[in-house]
Amino acid sequence: MMRNIALLGSTGSIGRNTLEVISQNPDRFKLISLAAGENLDLAVEQIRNFSPEVVSVKRKKDAEILQGQFPGLRVYYGPGGLLEAVSHKDVDTMVSAIDGTTALEATFASIKKGRRICLANKETLVAAGELINRQLQESDAELIPIDSEQSAIFQAIGHNSKSYIKRIILTASGGPFFKNAGNGADPFAGVAVKEALAHPTWSMGTKVTIDSATLMNKALEMIEAFHLFQLKKEQIDVVIHPQSIIHSMVEFIDSSIIAQMSLPDMRLPILYSLSFPERVPFNGRPLNFAQLQKLEFFAVDTGIFTPIRMAYDVLKEGKNAGAVLNAANEVAVEYFLKEKISFKDIFKVVEDIFYREHFYPLNSLEDIDETIENTKNKTIAYLNGDNK
Repeated sequence: MMRNIALLGSTGSIGRNTLEVISQNPDRFKLISLAAGENLDLAVEQIRNFSPEVVSVKRKKDAEILQGQFPGLRVYYGPGGLLEAVSHKDVDTMVSAIDGTTALEATFASIKKGRRICLANKETLVAAGELINRQLQESDAELIPIDSEQSAIFQAIGHNSKSYIKRIILTASGGPFFKNAGNGADPFAGVAVKEALAHPTWSMGTKVTIDSATLMNKALEMIEAFHLFQLKKEQIDVVIHPQSIIHSMVEFIDSSIIAQMSLPDMRLPILYSLSFPERVPFNGRPLNFAQLQKLEFFAVDTGIFTPIRMAYDVLKEGKNAGAVLNAANEVAVEYFLKEKISFKDIFKVVEDIFYREHFYPLNSLEDIDETIENTKNKTIAYLNGDNK
């Protein structure tokens, strides 16, 4: 079956890998539309290589430049452009690879149209999981994860009934600092932006790389898994696995554990999300067990890596708690990347904002947008000195 794809976030890491998967399987996948960010040079290259019918960019001025270079192309910009990208009549599959909650409206539109949604954007379910699940129940849409950990869980569950699941075990690389835990009262003193961006295993965008260093990325995945697989919070565990060979595991009620293993390569879960339920040949490097020196596992120190504890609190609270956590973190990470706060301040800022909040139910996209806007404003005010 040929899948006609709308790719949101084409110039990011996931987007570039998705295009590579498409180019390697031209008999199976066709790019209909793409949405890029501000990397106009790369967007031009992608348009020339893949000839999409619809393109969206972040800024109006970039859209005007592209329209001048490609007169016959349908070019849009901003949030409305994302909707145009996913609404093309031939699109049956949407790949969501934009960081943050920018693509929420396009995701809801794809659900209403009954598309397959290949989700690399964990913030979507973190902010709006309850609402999205309600929408999915009324639609023929499919939600297939791209995140390596969620893809591993999805594959390990297979055709088993969810009633057979005892727990899932999300693995975390630990980022560059997990060994700092227990090495003194201030394990993150003096951490520079460059150090935090030096991920030992994966090559990712800046925001998700910082989230991996704080383990907020894993906290968001816990919340995502809760909604994606409709679990109880007691069924979700996390373990540090620095080698990133086992991408996550499922333990069943008979104590059997099924793990999905491969060398770190995001093209593999991307390919699986697009081709499911089929398996398609992949030219990535195979895993050679004879060359594996060790597979290590460590408990998470939640006293140091507080986002893991906060994730369980989000699952306990429900309502708009996930949207609050995610929005506060987005602002804190942005300030750190601009060197306006320290690395350890990220933890304090997000905790202070989150634990001061009063949560309320989400009944619409407008409720989500309101939560995000209010939380970001509160976080900015807090960082600018209004701590009261």
